[in-house]
Amino acid sequence: MKILIAEDDDLTLRTLEMRLKKDGHEVIIARDGRDALVRIEDSSPDLVISDIMMPYTSGLEIVAALRERVKYTPIIILSGMGQEDVVLEAFQLGADDFITKPFSPSELSIRVRRFAMASQK
Repeated sequence: MKILIAEDDDLTLRTLEMRLKKDGHEVIIARDGRDALVRIEDSSPDLVISDIMMPYTSGLEIVAALRERVKYTPIIILSGMGQEDVVLEAFQLGADDFITKPFSPSELSIRVRRFAMASQK
């Protein structure tokens, strides 16, 4: 599965990248929202994992832009903010899952596996 990770925190980005590569996925990284939109357009990922708060373009803006262009690419939103209104907005815009930071890389791995299995059906 080809996965794009949009995350501006380098430690989180590298941790997720290593874990997902270990799980056998192809990983594309973007360090800000603007770069994420370019990489989504160029690489057509099978899954997008995006932080909410990033420079230039937020994760919510990425969800909205992706939903305008692509019928269905699963999107997992990551955020240190556990605010109900942000979670609701992410889902209303078309996000498929939401994980509050901090989280276990194993938890993310399980959620990614669920989307990979669903895409094979």
